[in-house]
Amino acid sequence: MPAEFETVIGLEVHAEMNTASKIFCGCETAFGGEPNTHCCPVCMGLPGALPVFNGGVAEKAILAGLSLGCEITRETVFDRKNYFYPDLPKAYQISQLYHPICQGGGIELASGRFIRLREIHMEEDAGKLIHDPWTESTLADYNRCGVPLMEIVTQPDLRSPEEVIEFMQSLKSILEYAGVTDGKMHEGSLRADLNISVRRPGEGFGTRTEMKNMNSFKAIQRAVTVESERQIALIKRGERVLQETRRWDDNRDLSYPMRSKENAQDYRYFPEPDLPALHIDEGWLNEACKALPELPKAKRERYFAQFVLPRHDVEILCQTHALTVLLERTAEQGASPKDAANWILSDVLRLCREREIEPAELQLAPKALAEIIAAVNGGRVNRSGGRALLEHVLAGEKAVEAAIAELGLELAGDENALGASIAEVLAENPDAVANYRAGKVKVLGFLAGQCMQKLKGRADPRRVSELLREELAK
Repeated sequence: MPAEFETVIGLEVHAEMNTASKIFCGCETAFGGEPNTHCCPVCMGLPGALPVFNGGVAEKAILAGLSLGCEITRETVFDRKNYFYPDLPKAYQISQLYHPICQGGGIELASGRFIRLREIHMEEDAGKLIHDPWTESTLADYNRCGVPLMEIVTQPDLRSPEEVIEFMQSLKSILEYAGVTDGKMHEGSLRADLNISVRRPGEGFGTRTEMKNMNSFKAIQRAVTVESERQIALIKRGERVLQETRRWDDNRDLSYPMRSKENAQDYRYFPEPDLPALHIDEGWLNEACKALPELPKAKRERYFAQFVLPRHDVEILCQTHALTVLLERTAEQGASPKDAANWILSDVLRLCREREIEPAELQLAPKALAEIIAAVNGGRVNRSGGRALLEHVLAGEKAVEAAIAELGLELAGDENALGASIAEVLAENPDAVANYRAGKVKVLGFLAGQCMQKLKGRADPRRVSELLREELAK
């Protein structure tokens, strides 16, 4: 039975571009820092200060557009978006309304549905307000003012929370591959405004609400679900959905009104008088096409063919650019792609989860990972020892070889020592020996465990089992 209501979702995704300096001045864009230390008269909006456009921002925007199949606007201009809010000190934002740098394009979902983009435009970020409940005051940090943003605007093509998450994950992956953003959602480098409405199938679009500055996949999924349910409940009661901007409270799992939703005319847009039009000629566009890296779809196809990895593994690896970089560079250091993939998908991702960090923040040298894999595969260190090595190396304690010695992870390779330990275990466990010889082969695991205990784990379990079988067969 078809659903009574359909949810309609459009996204406005803000991605901070990873240039070294801001969009209209030379201040640094690094995250953090003491409040109001990455500022100058331009990004503070002081009288008489004039913007100077950072050409690197346009290069990043063009790369993003090409990666998403957009048409690049050859003559693009900036506009003033006028509004007052304390995090925007000059009372207007330099953005693009009439001639955005990229138009069209989109992303295909796994279902085959194509989610269209309306545009990508460049703009400056606003500052950050810190509300202090103890002093009942609000503090302003203008470090983020002027950090370059791409706003990626979709058509209202999304129909469910699951589609929104799939789209966002794909978009994040493509932008990271293109090298235009670090995608760190917890630092605000990637955040989304959700435009949500509901309608009965076959009807026109309903009244939309906007949920601002969502910066986690979990919050986005819950916000779409809860807001859809709220609007449906209003309609069923015969009440009207108001066009408004709402703020999401992740702790209470609900949203509340923030302000009435503005339309474009409310911002009194007009062309930015202090910046000339930007002309993107054929040469510039050709250079951007040459700089375009291998994107997720092409990389997945290459991994299937070149590395012969399982499809599931390839999908997980290729979703995160940092993981593919680690895989390929570890393989360049001599590890097989299959071994490198197994370690990355198990231990590397486990450490990321435990430390609550992105793979790009792990700081793991491919050479070190290749050496750990070689030590385990060569029988010098067992698998659990390899895990200990990985954590030791990540802690910045020692290089791999030094860590093997310091942690005492080298496996006992002396056959005489192994034989002596096995002889002791067999002598101490006559009942287990008798059971094995009577056909209860599972007891071999117990005997092997006793041997490993005597050897304090410093032996290859496979070799210990082989020697045990030989002894028990006599």
